[in-house]
Amino acid sequence: MATATTKKALQGGEFLIRESQPQDIFIPEEFNEEQKMIAQTCVEFLQQEVWPILDRIDAQEEGLMPKLMDKAGELGLLGISVPEEYGGFGKDFVTGMLVTEKTGGGHSFSVAMAAHTGIGTLPTLYYGNDAQRAKYIPKLASGEWKASYCLTEPGSGSDANSGKTKAVPSPDGKHYLLTGQKMWITNAGFADLFTVFAKIIDPKTGEADKNLSAFIVEKGFGGITLNPEEHKMGIKGSSTRQVFFNDCKVPEENLLSERGNGFKIAVNILNIGRIKLAGATLGGAKETIDRAVQYANERQQFGRPISSFGAIRQKLADMAVYAYVTESALYRCSNDMELAINELKAGGADHAQALLKGVEQFAAEAAILKVAGSECLDYIVDEGVQIYGGMGYSAESPVERAYRDSRINRIFEGTNEINRMLTVDMLLKRAMKGQLDLMGPAQAVAAELMGIPDMPEPDDSLLGDEKRMVANFKKAVLMVAGGAAQKLGLELAKHQETLMHIADMVIDTYLAESVLLRTLKLASLRGSDEVKERVAMCQLYIHDAADRIHKYAKEAVNNFAGGDEQTAMLMGAKRFIKGTNLNTAELRKLVAKKMIAEGKYCY
Repeated sequence: MATATTKKALQGGEFLIRESQPQDIFIPEEFNEEQKMIAQTCVEFLQQEVWPILDRIDAQEEGLMPKLMDKAGELGLLGISVPEEYGGFGKDFVTGMLVTEKTGGGHSFSVAMAAHTGIGTLPTLYYGNDAQRAKYIPKLASGEWKASYCLTEPGSGSDANSGKTKAVPSPDGKHYLLTGQKMWITNAGFADLFTVFAKIIDPKTGEADKNLSAFIVEKGFGGITLNPEEHKMGIKGSSTRQVFFNDCKVPEENLLSERGNGFKIAVNILNIGRIKLAGATLGGAKETIDRAVQYANERQQFGRPISSFGAIRQKLADMAVYAYVTESALYRCSNDMELAINELKAGGADHAQALLKGVEQFAAEAAILKVAGSECLDYIVDEGVQIYGGMGYSAESPVERAYRDSRINRIFEGTNEINRMLTVDMLLKRAMKGQLDLMGPAQAVAAELMGIPDMPEPDDSLLGDEKRMVANFKKAVLMVAGGAAQKLGLELAKHQETLMHIADMVIDTYLAESVLLRTLKLASLRGSDEVKERVAMCQLYIHDAADRIHKYAKEAVNNFAGGDEQTAMLMGAKRFIKGTNLNTAELRKLVAKKMIAEGKYCY
């Protein structure tokens, strides 16, 4: 189990207005022995079963992916988070995230497994009734049946509720006839069970419901046909097909949850999918760094390994920084979700209700992590190809596949543009519902702008400058977001460019605080000298973030403010987002040197 604290758990979005302490968060260095053993099982599975046959997987050899899923099921990897009563291991959210991360370097296999255990299994697990769970979940947890999720249509992607697939009730009310087309459906080629979203038709008026409903559809129900496999840029071994339903006869008892509840199901399952995607991309990022370090140590130029050159060391260091920071935020949020889940259970909620509400509370953080994780991996695979040079462009190299496979992650689970706007939207909605007090702190920051700037006392403690900077990042976010909300009101939603800048400020702030807290906690546990490389990574990220946040703040303010208001806010941005001078070359050398010596990502 993850380490829990007795202090009141952080609520969703509160990181912007509440100071967290290092002891309040969970860090990956605190995994217990059981979690480490599970992680090792995942790594060994990839080493023995997946990596040696990646070309065969990408060629979509008939029956190969289902067989791999069967083997994963035999090891229990498909049922880590499934309650024991349904044949799973019943592990907590953090342990489930660890499995997602450790299998994330498996390329197309990772996609198939994540789709099965996530969006394939979870709708029935969390929204199904007792009979539906008892009938389907044990088969999914063991891998006997494979699952797929049918939401996207040719005319509905990000606007999921605009789907046209229809469900017509039979005159006797005993079944529905499903008709429609779904596309980009992962695992469709071998799935035994589909979660299908459709709008129920009123038989009297012929009109479709306003909101989607969800159905559990067995392949054996009939009326289901598939297009050939899609030819994709990457994740070529993942089955991706269009699925057609033509009067597919679905028993009435296979309606999932209540009529019209499908959109809510889709949104809440996507919240879980987003943070899980961050976990998977982190696993892929670490694997790519390992390969880049190994190649840099082996590749000789001008009589020495290229890992000895400053330009290469800088790349390796920046790759490590990005992965370390993303990991810090991922497990901080995962444990916050776990604490919220446990709190809800203690209040009387059952497991499914508690998990859904606990994750929903941190929907903004899940969107942040989806963006951060996918862009972390994209950056790392790009630099991995560059370190490999010409060999990196060859299909013979492992980084070529990683580069292609990475690109989909900025589109999966809602595009990163959608997730950026959702981040701000969800925070503001929590504020409007009274769940998050943004207005009070934002007004305090506005008042501070009008006063004489304080001259803070020097903080000579470990990462003292960075503590001050992160606190000021939050003030900058509150200043810009508060100013935009006050100036634009309900029109803010139409100013997508401004929302994107604010979202980027929020993302950098959350990641910066997460890496600061992790590093300080580690230093308290091991001593600052033992974690000097991690201190360097923390400094590098936060000082780089300061430059980015200043840029985002200026662009956002210039988008909506003018006159004296604009001048005051720009001065405020400059005041709040002020770093100190660093010898970044030396810090990067320190970070890279340890990896080069160990021949892998070692943080």
